[in-house]
Amino acid sequence: MGCVMDAVVVVEHLPDARAWLAEAVRTAFPQAEVLAVGAGGDALGESAARRFDLALVDLDLPDGSGLSVIRGVRSRQPRAMPVAVSSHVNDDHLFPALQAGAFGYLLKGAPRDDLVARLRRTAHGEPPLSPPVARRVISYFSNGGPRGFECERLEPDAVALNTRETEILQRVAKGYTLPEIAAQLCLSRHTVADYVKQIYRKLKVSSRAEAALEAARRGLVK
Repeated sequence: MGCVMDAVVVVEHLPDARAWLAEAVRTAFPQAEVLAVGAGGDALGESAARRFDLALVDLDLPDGSGLSVIRGVRSRQPRAMPVAVSSHVNDDHLFPALQAGAFGYLLKGAPRDDLVARLRRTAHGEPPLSPPVARRVISYFSNGGPRGFECERLEPDAVALNTRETEILQRVAKGYTLPEIAAQLCLSRHTVADYVKQIYRKLKVSSRAEAALEAARRGLVK
C-alpha cells in the first residue's frame, strides 16, 4: 500500500527545466494535479492556499534559496514531501538541503526514465535519492566530513537495532530498493517496508539520505 499523489508542485525558474520536471511528474502520477511555478514566493503562497503531497524544489531560485521553500513547505504542510532538485551534488548544496528537511535529492541530469521511477517510489514511502547523491553522503561521513559543517550526530550505539534491522539499514544505505532488499533477504516487500518504518522511527530519521548517514556512522557502509 502507498499514498496517492493527488497534488504536486514543481518550483523551477528555468522554463525548459520546469516543463521537463512537470512532464516527468505527470508521467509518474497521471492522476495528479501538477502546478509548475518559477519562483519560491509563488510556491510558498500556493502552499498556504492549497494542499500538496509532493514538492520538487530547485535550489537555485531567482527570488531566494530553495532551502527557504523547503522549510516553508515542511512548516505549512508537515505531510508533504519536499524534494530538492539541483544540477549540483557538492556539499554546499546537498547537506544544507537535507538539514532543511528535504525528503530526497534529485539531479536534473538524470535520465528521464530513472527520474520517473524514483518519483513513483515516493508514493510507497521511498525517498528519491539519485545514486551519485547517495554515494556522496556515504563518502562524506566515511571521511569525517569537512570542517565547519554543523550536523547533529548520534552516538553509534545510542539506538540499538536488531540483526535484521541492521541488515536492512545497510542495504537501504547502499541504495537498494525495497523489492531488491526483499529478494536478497527472502522477505516480502511489505515486511521490508515495515522494517524500514521501524528503523526510521527508532533512529528518528525521515529519509533514505538520513538513514545512509546513520549507517555510515555505525560503520555499516564503507
